Amino acid sequence: MATDIKALRRDFPTLAQIVNGHPLVYLDNAATTQKPQPVLDALNHYYRDTNANVHRASHALSGQATRAFEQAREKVARFIHAPSAREIIWTRGTTEAINLVAFSVGRHFLKPGDEILLSTLEHHANIVPWQQAAAATGAVLKVIPLTDSAELDLDAAGALISERTKLLAIGHVSNALGQVNPVAELIRLAKAAGAVTLVDGAQAVGHFPVDVQALDCDFYAFSGHKMFAPTGIGVLYGRSEWLARMPPWQTGGEMIKTVSFEATTFNEPPFKFEAGTPNIAGAIALGAAVDYLQAQDRAALMRHEDTLLQQLLTGLDAMADIRIIGRPRAGAVSFVMGGVHPQDLATLLDMQGIAVRTGHHCAMPLMQALALPQGTVRASLAFYNTSDDIAALLAGIDKARELL
Repeated sequence: MATDIKALRRDFPTLAQIVNGHPLVYLDNAATTQKPQPVLDALNHYYRDTNANVHRASHALSGQATRAFEQAREKVARFIHAPSAREIIWTRGTTEAINLVAFSVGRHFLKPGDEILLSTLEHHANIVPWQQAAAATGAVLKVIPLTDSAELDLDAAGALISERTKLLAIGHVSNALGQVNPVAELIRLAKAAGAVTLVDGAQAVGHFPVDVQALDCDFYAFSGHKMFAPTGIGVLYGRSEWLARMPPWQTGGEMIKTVSFEATTFNEPPFKFEAGTPNIAGAIALGAAVDYLQAQDRAALMRHEDTLLQQLLTGLDAMADIRIIGRPRAGAVSFVMGGVHPQDLATLLDMQGIAVRTGHHCAMPLMQALALPQGTVRASLAFYNTSDDIAALLAGIDKARELL
């Protein structure tokens, strides 16, 4: 497998860079992943050879762009095992996808006293839209607390879910702690109470296969740039029954059937939710990223990532002044060094060409719950990382310690 990873790394030009006089060790994948050459080629091909707007035009370039654009939608549907490509809505990313549901479902179907269930582990993008929906409708936010090991308390979740629970919005994998949440069980409990369910899958789709039918969620949101595709493109999967009921959240061109000064009739899903000219190149390149991932042995890549994760956890655990936060199982590891500000440690690592992230990781309520006001250092993995990357990080921490 090591030889295969070295070969795959050559597909990612950025990984060959020298940063601050050192070979780049890129461990900030939870923020954004690097892009393989086929994705870069797909972007270049669209803008160089088929640049045209999609749908309705009668000329050849538009036809080519439209076919590639809609083929990407079909690829994404297969990628997450959605029943139909018509249940795939293009968005700018996970944040916009969640805002769409918070507006079109939250603000139009919630009533005063209804309850929205979140968790302490959520990214701000899966908190703030629901706060706004609650403020607009009189609904109430409820929050699943953590256990002593910083995992979701399932017993508490079961006690919180009732006939008043109308919507569950839950992250599949914590971006801050790398913990995989029991989303299938939470969805089962919420649906038994009659609640709508949304999963924030931003940190999941790049690490392991996702099957929205097996999860039985109503909505699933993710971003292209977390799974080796460009920024500015994302996906909302929505169950067809809900998409048919929901009003559009943005209006204008493309999402209409007819317009007069007296009235407007809206298009069918998914186009009803895609106002204006979309990110055509981004969608096509996301399709290329799906092709790239599907061409790999994903089970082997998952085993490789797990090996790296265990190497990192073992190495950090051996350092007396390092405390690992939570129980990471996918992608990200958060830690703190006693008496050292996370930003100071990250700066010293950056001087050695090692890219990590610090702060609250857009999870301020989580950091408050963990009594970590300065946040953490987060090292996050992708399949193109190697054992040498982990060794470099551990050695870099040792060297930073000498300078502090």
